[in-house]
Amino acid sequence: MARTQTMVQLNEALLSELDEVAKASGVSRSALIRTALTDFLAEQGTNRDMERYLDGYRRQPPAEPDAWGDLAAANDRAGHELAERLDVEADVAGAPW
Repeated sequence: MARTQTMVQLNEALLSELDEVAKASGVSRSALIRTALTDFLAEQGTNRDMERYLDGYRRQPPAEPDAWGDLAAANDRAGHELAERLDVEADVAGAPW
């Protein structure tokens, strides 16, 4: 991928720390900046994705009925029906509980 040179102004303290980390990591100053920027932008993308995901739940909370019906009520009914079937099975099997 082609690269474009850009100028970034840094104060002495930041430049010194950048050089120390680059040297300790065995990479150039530019490579370290590219890596840090790539990681930062990826994290921002993840944050944007998570915000969109959460926004969907804010607009339509999972416990509220939607076009498919009332999921919470359906789960409750299914749970009760399962418990009743298990009770019948236990009675038929002569389970002591």
